[in-house]
Amino acid sequence: MGSLTSIAAELGGAAEIVDSYRRRVSALLRPLTTDEREDLVTAIIEAERALSSAGRALERARRLATS
Repeated sequence: MGSLTSIAAELGGAAEIVDSYRRRVSALLRPLTTDEREDLVTAIIEAERALSSAGRALERARRLATS
């Protein structure tokens, strides 16, 4: 296993990537309205929430690795 510093760095990098994907997924909602494809909008919102949750979990793990 790597040092906690390198683990924390990897976790921080992963959190940044996940946040980048979350922003990309969120941007997909802009051209859509709920009237058009409610099922699609709902699925995108669920994916955005899952990515947000994953980002928070990674940040928590990073903080734990540095404490």
